[in-house]
Order: sequence, then structure tokens, then C-alpha cells
Amino acid sequence: MFLRDTISLSLNAVVSHRLRSFLTALGIAVGIAAVVLLTSLGEGIHRYVLAEFTQFGTNLIGITPGKTNTTGLSGGVISNVRPLSLADALALERLPRVIATVPVIQGNAAVEFEQRSRRTYVFGVGAAAPQVWQIRVAQGRFLPPDDPRSARAFVVLGSTVKKELFDDQNPLGQRLRIGSEQYRIMGVMESKGQMLGFDLDDAVYIPAGRAMALFNRNSLMEIDLLYTAGSRSEDVARRAKELLITLHGDEDFTIITQDQMLDVLGSVLDILTLAVGALGGISLLVGGVGILTIMTIAVHERTAEIGLLRALGAGRGQVLALFIGEAIVLSGLGGVAGLTIGAGGAWLLGHVVPALPTHTPWRYVLFAELLAVFIGLLAGVWPARRAARLDPIEALRAE
Repeated sequence: MFLRDTISLSLNAVVSHRLRSFLTALGIAVGIAAVVLLTSLGEGIHRYVLAEFTQFGTNLIGITPGKTNTTGLSGGVISNVRPLSLADALALERLPRVIATVPVIQGNAAVEFEQRSRRTYVFGVGAAAPQVWQIRVAQGRFLPPDDPRSARAFVVLGSTVKKELFDDQNPLGQRLRIGSEQYRIMGVMESKGQMLGFDLDDAVYIPAGRAMALFNRNSLMEIDLLYTAGSRSEDVARRAKELLITLHGDEDFTIITQDQMLDVLGSVLDILTLAVGALGGISLLVGGVGILTIMTIAVHERTAEIGLLRALGAGRGQVLALFIGEAIVLSGLGGVAGLTIGAGGAWLLGHVVPALPTHTPWRYVLFAELLAVFIGLLAGVWPARRAARLDPIEALRAE
């Protein structure tokens, strides 16, 4: 029996039992569609989260007070940890390859203008925040480069705060109240949108020193450091560490580079994508069991046909190839249908629900199709081996 005869008989067996073949292929199609759809969601979320974290740039280093790893020291020693100060931020700014630093204080307070009031986020920052965070001023200008320890009472509004408090009125030069102090409005920021559900436009920006007094804090929450492109983040972080140890007398702070954060985040999101793909793989496994069941039934129903083929001279290897080919055809057709449904479903979901990011990773698509064929091959081996081992005489008697 020639190869083309084996292929023709396999296809004829699939076509002649349309309903059975459809139901078998459907099991694989559902599994492949689940794999593609879930991995599309996982990959979409992966890209979305990374884009959100890198929208402020990639040449950033964050420094926070306190050491993240635990030690065997007593609680009395912990109380001697020095806070991050505005002087630390100024000192870090003078390091080689450092472009600018931003001292950061964050809190929540009521912002009042005339009879209108809105509770919003208050960021205490420095004049270099637009450069470091890659944010832009739409009207006016940002905070002036005052000495952060004695900065004047200026404020810059987020676009949402400006709209809620001033509507179409020009806010520049107006005074509003934050806490117990009056601030003069210097500018309005461009809309930045949301980051992981946090509305960056519903905020105001004031000098960091005044924010520390407003929220009664003796330490900065963070110092963000921007370094020159092309520099090694490890080298800049090492210099910052050495300087702060000199100033504090101990390593009572934590330095996190953007590269470290993205590496950790990327590994977590990769695991998430694989996990949701594995959930879809369960459906694919069920489809493989369906092929195994159907092929076992097919061997039982076609025992006489197998006996006739053997009587006409077909070898065991040819009978084996016939049934394995049928299983591969079923799984391959189901895989193609599943890929179409899964990729189409991901595309449709991305358009119907724009807030839900989807991205079909074609490497997973190719892997899913190869996996479908492989499952079909495995599921067809045992029934095919059983068919190939049938005695021709006994098989002919089965009619």
C-alpha cells in the first residue's frame, strides 16, 4: 500500500463518519481555543503591566528608607535608622552620571477653591519631577527650583483636579487651600491617564518639604534618581549606596533599580501566562482522551476492514500508519479550528472590552498546534497498535 493510499484511506475514514469526526475534533478545538485565548489574555496583561511600569522611563533608581532584608539585630537598633532626608536627595544629585533626583512624599488631602472642594492625592516632589517621571506641563510651568527645605507655597494641578475645581476657567495665578495653607497655582499637567487603576491626573504637586510638614513626616517616602542613558544601573546604584552609607553610617535603606523591578515583574508575569495556558491545556487533555476513546471504538467497528486489508497484503506497519494518520488528521483539523476560534475570540474580546488587553503570542499558537498533533499521535498509537496486531483470519470472522 502506497503512502497516498494510506492518506486517502485516513481521510475517507474521517469523512465517512462526519458526526463522530466532528465531535472528536471539537474536543481538541475547544482545548486549543482555551489555550490560545487564555495565553492571549496572559500575554496582553503582561505587556500592559510592563508598559504601565515603564511609562515613567527605564533609567530610574528608587531609594526607600529601611532595609528590606531582616537581620538578627535587636529592636532597639532598628529605632536608630536615619530617615531619608531632603539633604540626601541633594547629595545624590551630585553623583556622576546622575541627571536629577526627585524626593517623594505622597498623601491624601482636601483641596479647596472658593466653594468647591475635592479630596485628592498630594505629591510632594522636586522641580525635576517632569524630567525624571516623563510628565509634561500643559499650562504654565512646574514648581520652581527652590531650596526644597524652604520652598515657596506653589502648586501644580493634575488635569482632573483642574477640571473639577475650575471647569474652563484659567487657574494660573489663583490661590487654593491644601490643608491649612494657601498655595498659588503655577501650572496644570497634561493628562497621564491611569497606572494599574491609579488615576495620575487626580493629583496635585507641591514642594516635598511642605508635603513633609503637611503630613507630619520626618522622612521621605522615596527618592527617585534619573541617570544618563547608556550607564550601567548597577554602577550608579553602587555609588548611591556608598554615598548614603557615608551619610547615614549604615545601610539603612533599600535601592531598587528599574532593571531589577522589570526582571522580577517579567518573571512573575511569565509564570502567570504559563499558568493560564496550563489551565487551557486541561481542556486539551480532555480532547486527547476523546480521540483515544473514538479511535478505540473505530478499531472495534472496523475489525473486518482491518482483516481484509491484512488479507490483501497490508503489513502491520501500514495498518498502524492508517489509524495513526486518522488520529493526526482529527487532531490537526481540531487544532486549526481551535486556533481560529481562540485568536478570533481574543481579537473580538480586545475590541469589545478595550480595557481588557489581549495579545496573541504566535509562539504559543504554534506550540498549541504542534501539541494538538502530538496528542492526536499519542492517542492514536494504542488503538493503532491493537489494530495492527489483529490476526487477519480472526478479523475477517468478526463480520
